[in-house]
Amino acid sequence: MDPLVAAVDQGTSSTRFLVFNARTAELISHHQVEINQSFPKEGWVEEDPKEIMQSVYECMERTCEKLGQLNIDLSNIKAVGVTNQRETTLVWDKETGEPLYNAIGGKEGPVILPASSLDSAGPSVWLDLRTQSTVERLINKAPGRNKNHLKHKTGLPISTYFSAVKLRWLLDNVEEVQQAVLSQRAMFGTVDSWIIWCLTGGRNGGVHCTDVSNASRTMLFNIHTMDWDPELCRYFDIPMEILPKVRTSSEIYGWMLLLVCQCLGDQSAALVGQMCFKDGQAKNTYGTGCFLLRNTGTKGSVAIAGAVVRWLKDNMGIVQSTSEIEKLAAAAGSSYGCYFVPAFSGLYAPYWEPSARGIICGLTQFTNRNHLAFAALEAVCFQTREILDAMKQDSGIPLKQLQVDGGMTSNRLLMQLQADILCIPVVCPTMSETTALGAAMAAGAAEGVEVWSLSPDNIPNVTSETYHPQINTDESEFRFARWKKAVQKAMNWETTEPCCNTNGTQPHTYSHHESQ
Repeated sequence: MDPLVAAVDQGTSSTRFLVFNARTAELISHHQVEINQSFPKEGWVEEDPKEIMQSVYECMERTCEKLGQLNIDLSNIKAVGVTNQRETTLVWDKETGEPLYNAIGGKEGPVILPASSLDSAGPSVWLDLRTQSTVERLINKAPGRNKNHLKHKTGLPISTYFSAVKLRWLLDNVEEVQQAVLSQRAMFGTVDSWIIWCLTGGRNGGVHCTDVSNASRTMLFNIHTMDWDPELCRYFDIPMEILPKVRTSSEIYGWMLLLVCQCLGDQSAALVGQMCFKDGQAKNTYGTGCFLLRNTGTKGSVAIAGAVVRWLKDNMGIVQSTSEIEKLAAAAGSSYGCYFVPAFSGLYAPYWEPSARGIICGLTQFTNRNHLAFAALEAVCFQTREILDAMKQDSGIPLKQLQVDGGMTSNRLLMQLQADILCIPVVCPTMSETTALGAAMAAGAAEGVEVWSLSPDNIPNVTSETYHPQINTDESEFRFARWKKAVQKAMNWETTEPCCNTNGTQPHTYSHHESQ
């Protein structure tokens, strides 16, 4: 039988273990386990690291049982890759193996609800508001209060989104973490580090490592030296001894019953799974948010994509199911001048503007829920175009087509709108497991395994559907210009100025009794 390669795909709402044929990229078997999220305070989102690992073990066991039922020898699995939610942050005790706090994320708006049937990405644990004051303190000590003060080293603005500020919060607020650091028992990692450490032995010799795609999202990693940066660690006051060793994304890390050969952040894995090996190729994953990566080393994220559909359903009652939005939008055929900027918790790339808030503008008496549904889908496409335009400006390389994946790609109208707004073809593979496939490909290509070739001449043929632009460029540019005008009106809404209640009380809430 052909060699097999497996992948652990650990996301925000579920864990999966998938096994692929290394010659054909065919998915042979898989298993998925949902994981819980907790919301201890408004704007806080956490996950239990022990539950994450239990879900990994269960998925591996169940998948192996299914392979046995297919009479497939487990020795055919030559390597295991790991792909993961990236910015989510953990600290654990290397002597006991116990997590010292739940896994926490980056920036969460109150509209992101715990229940989701929209896509496999689920609600975003990387979106968590608790570090806002930490970020403000860090920006205040930067020259000129410049949020881009560290960008020359990190490529990132100082934001709640990234791991360093979450680790700083843990060091400031969790006594168990403080004590473990003092006694040199603490280990920091994103979810990949936790999984690899546990799979390779845990407190009995587990490998404490991460890869460059995950390290680059911490704000502690120098993208030029490709290693942890002492100056960045001093800026955040992070002890370097708690950091994992940075490895390449495709090499043998350690051994379990199978070989752990690879680690890639989820979006980098999807770039590989989409076969974007040529300079300038790009992929966009449409889930709760959008995550766009280009093979020039650039990436961008949209906080609210599928989440805007959930907002229309759960908060506004405009649609009864997430699948209904395509039908409503198609019935309108246009937004008729209505623009929806879903900046529920600020704007991410390319603006990085936390003060922005969501707006709907261009309303008339003619506007109905169908137009709002259309405007919501357009908003996803406009935000993607803004990131691609910024990437083109940085790289100077025009994009010829966009590879897409994620739960929202089943919305055919959305994909057609995206092609129209970008004025380039949009290509959607029929095999949806591109993230896990990318992790498996990188693992199979590792030196010492080498059962999967990443050479362009040996890439397996994956079937796909292509959406071509159906409107002229002038119309596309007009709609995009109106969108940018709407974005400007969403800016600088939230301020740090004190409200009229200076005694710390909550604003008055009116009830129907007061009118009686």
